[in-house]
Formats: sequence, structure tokens, C-alpha cells
Amino acid sequence: MRDFQKPGRSVVMARNGAAATSHPLASNAALSVLRQGGNAVDAALAASAVLCVVEPHMTGLGGDCFAIVAEPDGTVRGYNGSGRVAKAATTSYFLDQGIDEIAADSIHAVTVPGAVKAWETLALSHGSWSLAQIFAQAIEYAQDGYGVAPRVATDWADLAEDLGKDPGASRHYLMDGKAPRSGQIHRAPALAQSLRQIAKEGSDAFYKGKIGEEIVDLVRSYGGLLSMEDLAGVSCDALEPVYASYRGVKVAELPPNGQGIAALTLLKILEQFDLAGLDPHGPERHHLQLEAGRLAYAMRDAHISDPASMKEKVETLISSSYARQLAASISPDHRNEALPSLVPSQSDTIYLTVADKEGRVVSFINSVFRGFGARICTKESGIMLQNRGSCFVVEPGHANCIDGGKRPLHTIIPAMAFKDERPWLSFGVMGGAYQAQGHAQVIVNMIDFGMDVQEAIDAPRLFWNDKGQIIAETGLSSSCFDALAAKGHEMIWADMPHGGGQAIEIDWTGPLYHAGSDCRKDGQAVGY
Repeated sequence: MRDFQKPGRSVVMARNGAAATSHPLASNAALSVLRQGGNAVDAALAASAVLCVVEPHMTGLGGDCFAIVAEPDGTVRGYNGSGRVAKAATTSYFLDQGIDEIAADSIHAVTVPGAVKAWETLALSHGSWSLAQIFAQAIEYAQDGYGVAPRVATDWADLAEDLGKDPGASRHYLMDGKAPRSGQIHRAPALAQSLRQIAKEGSDAFYKGKIGEEIVDLVRSYGGLLSMEDLAGVSCDALEPVYASYRGVKVAELPPNGQGIAALTLLKILEQFDLAGLDPHGPERHHLQLEAGRLAYAMRDAHISDPASMKEKVETLISSSYARQLAASISPDHRNEALPSLVPSQSDTIYLTVADKEGRVVSFINSVFRGFGARICTKESGIMLQNRGSCFVVEPGHANCIDGGKRPLHTIIPAMAFKDERPWLSFGVMGGAYQAQGHAQVIVNMIDFGMDVQEAIDAPRLFWNDKGQIIAETGLSSSCFDALAAKGHEMIWADMPHGGGQAIEIDWTGPLYHAGSDCRKDGQAVGY
């Protein structure tokens, strides 16, 4: 129970349906769909479309999408809507060009946008509304305008200089050459028209029509390799989630190329320790989670890639025996200097979750990777492209080495957890590489420390930077900060928080939904 004398949020409880997103307009869009008879998938897609308008630096039609859908009949299905690198982007091409890294600002980091195909696939497989109905609220905000939210405005201002370097980005995402201020009305009429075209003609309007041609022309004008054949070959793959048990709770993540199994590896390592006996906000707990995280992320960077290129079995990487081997290298007293120092990738992402009155639950994530992705935008259709290809390495023999038509290691991951074979928690944590660590923290907060969904999301977060320093959010106590430093961690205070997050817990005895949304963003949880 939170301290009602301190700033904070209570859990939102609702019987008929709930939604949690990173923006109030998106949450209300989802709720509106639910109240009008749409199901959780319809509502999730409507919220995602709205977020492409009102949080354009985080997500967009030019990005990727992953989802997990639990149907009322017990069926659970995952969807991988991530795009591939151009077929011409072979390893030999980059080696011949003397390119040994796909930088975040490289045109070769632009991959095929997978989101639109994923949305269409989800709507056809699980939805009950047409794309025209689903996109209606997003089109309205894009055409008529919306007030820019405070956190969105803060992030946008930091990205204005790069946006000014591209004619399309300047045209659609700057106002008089500047980022819009908090409370200023921003409009995206070109994006509204693109949404109308997709609603009318389906994903072919995006991948095989004029929008796709404009995307290819833009990328090639910057020296990229993307082709219409690459766009036409897009797919959204239905797949089975990967499960691992944590203290009797079955946690579901999507299989690679996403980093979801890193969260499962991390949890299996933490399962080797008696966390419930520790202070949830104390240095002992955070030290163990940081050390376990360093191990899990080393596994991630060594092994996770496009499934066709992986050299280790997923089952091995999330097994208890593997976790015990890794946990043996953790000292409760001090930082293990022998563990690898990792360079976490940074990204900007939206995560949302929706549940409906029939018991259908959706865990959904969409992203353009870093803020405004590649920071290049089509002038006529208003599509900002992603830079997801910067997750590749140029290292022959490495599982995640860039090669033609391949999917890169992906940071964005939706998740669910199950008790008694029924969905118990639908959740996700935004924030680039931090997401796997965030998933583990939410699960541990709820299972080991008995927190509700809002408390579990709100709890202070720590993560490392590219120098190996531990960046602590200011909600962490000074005494914990100092104690972690005494254990050998180089500690610094955060300028900005680590990511964001949303969750819905399902109490089937009610039934009752408990929804929470992260204070680190502008969003909210709603229900009815």
C-alpha cells in the first residue's frame, strides 16, 4: 500500500475492461473502443495508432511491432512484426566498403518497417473492427491536432537539431524550425492521409503502393540499399511464446530475434537467491539484480539474433542448470570485476496493454528505436523511418552479424505471466536495453515483495551506461546509493528516468482488472 501523504498513483481497478498506455489520449482511445463493443485487440491497435501521432519520437508507422494475445479460450499467440535489413545489405558488402559498424545515424540502419503488417495481421486474426474504425481517432488527432504532452515535449526538444537536417522531418516534426512546446498544438495531416490510405487499401498501400515507393526513394537518396522487393517481402510471423518458471509463476516472452529470453535468463538467475528476505529497496537486492543482469545481457549480446542464425538453443539459455552456473559467479558482497562490461543500446518505444470484458488480454509494443528513429521522414506521406539495423554487428561468424534479409537483435519485448494456466499479468517496460532488466524487476517486485502493479512499476530503477557506471534514479535512497558504491559499483545519479512501463494484473475471482501506468511518462491506466 502506498503512502497517501506522498505523491503517487493508486492502481486502477475495473471489471469490464482496462487499458494502460504511455499517453492519456491513447488510453482514452482504447477505452472508447472497449465501451463501443470493440475487443482488446481493436483497442490496442487504436491506441497504438494514436501513439504514432501523439508520441511520434517513440513510435510510428515506420517502426516495428511485437505482441502477445491471450484469448478467452486459453489460446496464447505471439506475433513478430519486426522488419528485415535489405537483401543487398550482405556482410561482404560492408566489408568491401570498409564499414565495421552500423552506426545509429547510418542509412544502413534503416530496416523494413514491420508495424503496419503486424497491425493488419492482428486485426484480421483477433480483431472485430475494420482498420477504418480502428484508425478513426488517430486520424482525427493527426488532422485536427493535439496538445503536446510535457514529457513528449521534453524529449522532442532534445531531438530538434537532427530533425532539422532532413527536409521531411523538418516539414512534419518541427514548427518554425523548432520542436513544439508543451501544450502547443501539433498537426500531422500527411500522416492522417497515410492512415486513411492504409485503412482503405490495407497494408499493400504501405508496402506496394506510393508510400512504399517514397520510402525506397528516400532511403536510396541517402545511399541506402532498400528496395520495393524488400518492402513487398515483409511478414508478421505468428509464433509460440517461450516460457520459464519463476517461483511457480510461468513467465512468457517472445523467442528471438527479440531480447525477451534475456529477461527469462535473468529471472532464472535471481531464482537461485532468497530475495523475499531482503529489503526490496535495499542495496543487497539491487546488487544481486545488477550482477544477474550483467550476466544475462552478456548472454544476450553473444547469442541472440535472427533465429536462423542462433548457435545455442533457447531452452539451454533459459534453463535452471545454466542459471545455476551463472549465479555461482555472483558474490553478495562485492561487484564481480571479471564479468563483462556491456554497452547497452538506447531506444524510444511505446508499450501498452489492454484487457476486455471477455477476458481477452493483449501485451503490445511498437517502436522506431532511438528518438525519431533514423530521423529521416518521407515528405509526402509523413513516415518517419526506424534505425533498428544499428543493433547488428559487422563481425563475420557472430550470430547477430548483419546480412541480407536478416532480422536484427531486437530490444522491444512484450510479456505475460500465468498462474494456473490463466493470464495473471500482462506487462512491459520501455527503455531500450533496459527492458529485460525492467521485466525482471516488475516480476520480482510483485512475486517476492508483494507489490501491486503500480508499486512494482514505480519502484526506483538502476541500469548501467556505456562506461559501466550504474545510473540510479533519484528515487533511490542515498544510503542505498552509498552501500552499492561500497560493493564496488561506480554510481552516478540519473538525469532522466529509465524508460516507462504499463501492466494489467488479472484477478479471476472477481473477475477484476488491476491496471498501472508509469509516472515516468505522460500516460495513465483506465478502465470501466
